[in-house]
Amino acid sequence: MGTFLRRLLDDRQLQDYEAFLPQFKRAAAELAEAEDNGSLQSLVPAYKTFQAWYLGTRQPQRDARRVLVHMLGYTIEQLWSTVPDNSTPNIKPLVGDDRITSHAVPGVDLNQMRRTGAMAARRAMDFALGAERNLVGEETLGFLGDEVKRIAEIYPRVPLSEVWEDLAQAQDEAFRLMESGRARPSQSRDLHFMATVLSFLMAKGSHDMGDSRTAMMQARTAGFCARQAEHPGLIALVDGLQSLISYWADRPEDALHYARKGAETATGLRGTVAIWLTGLEARAAALLGDAETARAAVHRSDALRDRAVADDLDSLGGLFTYPVIKQNYYAVETEVLLGHGDARIAAQAEQAVRDFSDRENPAWAFGDQAGSQCNLALVRLHAGDLDGTTDAIRPVLELTPSHRNNGIVLSAERVRAALARSDARDAVAARDLSTEIALFRPSRPALPR
Repeated sequence: MGTFLRRLLDDRQLQDYEAFLPQFKRAAAELAEAEDNGSLQSLVPAYKTFQAWYLGTRQPQRDARRVLVHMLGYTIEQLWSTVPDNSTPNIKPLVGDDRITSHAVPGVDLNQMRRTGAMAARRAMDFALGAERNLVGEETLGFLGDEVKRIAEIYPRVPLSEVWEDLAQAQDEAFRLMESGRARPSQSRDLHFMATVLSFLMAKGSHDMGDSRTAMMQARTAGFCARQAEHPGLIALVDGLQSLISYWADRPEDALHYARKGAETATGLRGTVAIWLTGLEARAAALLGDAETARAAVHRSDALRDRAVADDLDSLGGLFTYPVIKQNYYAVETEVLLGHGDARIAAQAEQAVRDFSDRENPAWAFGDQAGSQCNLALVRLHAGDLDGTTDAIRPVLELTPSHRNNGIVLSAERVRAALARSDARDAVAARDLSTEIALFRPSRPALPR
């Protein structure tokens, strides 16, 4: 029996120091560039240090931990977990497919096979769309509709860099088809629906990169398309998106305005968009310090949940549905923003983290998981539990730069700000954690190096 780290290194043929070191240096350089942290460039483990890691007799120090997580795609806890010999461990990576060696034919890389298959599918779709360039046929709408649903489902589960190009191309295709003037009225409504969804996701992508101005431009485009589609749910959804962008841009008054505007449009709707808007209102009010309004919105969320019925937006999945676990996460964040953290809220925060730790759940999203972990860190800090605070935020700080989007970075910054105000601020552990969070922001949020 050995560690999962040893199993990974063996499977990737990195068990020799000479093979391991170039990969480690490359990962350190990527992390250094992403974080603008030159000290990582000179981080080189000695042979005996590597040997101790490989044998599982010693764990790495702080910077080396982060490089190993970036290099291998698993948390330190996962890497140092023990696995029985002659077994296939069921350990999920931080994001995406399991990176352990596949059962493909020797000499064939499974990831490359998947990339080749995806490229072939893309080429086939481009051919069909090109063949119907002068008309809007059923195949065109079918291909574009499938692409919209695929992107909507995976957006919150993968790094932005993995979906951005496909998203931009699909949006361009939807606009081209609408501009052609050849779509029938029923097709026009479908195209505007799809263009709204794609523009919504483009806005979210710009927001994830920290560009709120561009995000709002895309959101306004989404709003126009939603009105052309005459779809109240989509119109309300876009108001919610503008509330979300304003919330993270530290414009709580705007966030509250857009949430309430969307809630008016959503009156009478049974889909979960109406519940999302009350959650957005609660968080915005909490950011303004208005506890009465915030808690009233949380109570309305619970009442709306009791009568909710999934609609066409919910069927898209991803960011277009608002499951119970996300509702609970928003409720915890509302209390955290109000400065509360008693035993009841601590239990809710821990449950939120457990809920978003299940990557098999269709509602799982790496951003929501990180947000719930930051909220738990704040609740524990409120209770004076500095070690618990560090444990809660540790998985967030080990995320690779491509997963550090704007919302995650700002959530971590809230913990840092709270540390500076806490009674423990002068403790060595608090200062170390604060420094680590300060280095967490990459030079380009949500993107690789």
